[in-house]
Amino acid sequence: MITSKIEGAVGTISLNHDARRNALSEALVDEVVAALAEFSRQEVRCAVLRANPGVTVWSAGHDVSELPVGGIDPLGWRDPLRHLIRELENFTAPIIAMIEGSVWGGACETVLACDLIIATPESSFSATPAKHGVPYNVSGLLTFLNSAPIHIAKEMLFTAQPVSAVRLERIGIVNHVVAVEQLEEFTYATARQIALNAPLSISVMKEQLRILAGAHTMSPQDFERIQGLRRIVYNSADYSNGIQAFKEKRKPTFHGR
Repeated sequence: MITSKIEGAVGTISLNHDARRNALSEALVDEVVAALAEFSRQEVRCAVLRANPGVTVWSAGHDVSELPVGGIDPLGWRDPLRHLIRELENFTAPIIAMIEGSVWGGACETVLACDLIIATPESSFSATPAKHGVPYNVSGLLTFLNSAPIHIAKEMLFTAQPVSAVRLERIGIVNHVVAVEQLEEFTYATARQIALNAPLSISVMKEQLRILAGAHTMSPQDFERIQGLRRIVYNSADYSNGIQAFKEKRKPTFHGR
């Protein structure tokens, strides 16, 4: 479901499951995680996460067929996306997300969890849980809040509409927008520049920034309240309807219960 390679000190992971629009299934995530582990063993100094050239969808996000059915406690669900985000954040070297095509749902969080984002002018990002009646977990929301101003995060999550890479670059969420013809050259030039610098210094700074970004004070009562809010959605008729509608390729009708 992926391909990977190492050239010099730069590693590349290419999402390669075009038949499923690179949906982040457990199997695909396991392959990405294995590739990152190999990169660590080979002392890769910078990694590039990309899709195949010319794709229209970089990744469709969560594999909806793997979402829990209604009534299951979501806190007991093994979420492949959570595993992927942790591995991206904990990988010792910087990861550049090279974006060609549209990014949907949980793939938005995947991209935001990378250290740099380089995209084409045609690229767009759609945070789609509200389209399918799916709640979002606390750590996922923090990924948005650590990357985007709160009003932009709210717009993306509440409207579920595509936001262009050009706009996201303007407000500092995307690092660079580059013409598709120059995307690879620009991205790998950036990766090689990072790889020339002191890897231990960069690794320590990445971990320091990760810890500081997650340093949000919260009372135990508030944490329990936030976690419990997810159950309201998972136990609702809207959730069951949204997942079924997606599988049947129809538009869902939500009633707020």
